[in-house]
Amino acid sequence: MISHINLGTNDLARAEAFYNEFVKLWNGQLGFKSDRTLFYALGDGAKLAINKPFNGEPATVGNGTMVALAGKNPEEVTAVYNKALELGGSCEGAPGPRMDGMLYAAYFRDLDGNKFGVFCTPDA
Repeated sequence: MISHINLGTNDLARAEAFYNEFVKLWNGQLGFKSDRTLFYALGDGAKLAINKPFNGEPATVGNGTMVALAGKNPEEVTAVYNKALELGGSCEGAPGPRMDGMLYAAYFRDLDGNKFGVFCTPDA
């Protein structure tokens, strides 16, 4: 049902440098690029679009909005989080158990402030 996730940016070149490396974690690659849009195909069929808002207004992040990424295990959750920070992202919650140990999760923001969470169920 979901085609892709679309996130805004105010600096397409900076976003491209971040996401070109970040999507490699899922065997992703840049599939389309224009003067206002980057469109990535990820290895599992999901897609990610990064663009300057079409209305010409600045891109902003939503309070309470988050993209959730699935990790296979705690090591992968930590690796995704570390890669995001290595690329200049910021910490929103270091890797660790959440919800009384039901989840192992980490949270970060990309260079434009978009929030991501990456999680797994440790016993799955």
